[in-house]
Amino acid sequence: MPAVSIGRTNRSGREQAVSAVAWFLTGTAIGVTAGMLLAPRSGRDTRRYLSNKTQQGREAVTQTGSDLVDAGRDVFERGRKLVEDAADLFERGRRLVRG
Repeated sequence: MPAVSIGRTNRSGREQAVSAVAWFLTGTAIGVTAGMLLAPRSGRDTRRYLSNKTQQGREAVTQTGSDLVDAGRDVFERGRKLVEDAADLFERGRRLVRG
């Protein structure tokens, strides 16, 4: 029986981020469409409402992008540190073999 890993997928962080943004935009489009069809407001009020929601969506996308950049930097720094540690261990081993 294969082991089941809860909360982990085989997708990379970038693929997950793109998927999250795609779902966010899809939800936004559905919400805007439903809002326009079911709006009990006047045209002016509806346009103002949509403008506000669009601004909120922009801010959310900007924040998500910023979070992704920060996460990417963290991953890069951890990877760089890991490579440096591995190179140091390799050099120590090489020195030990040479005497």
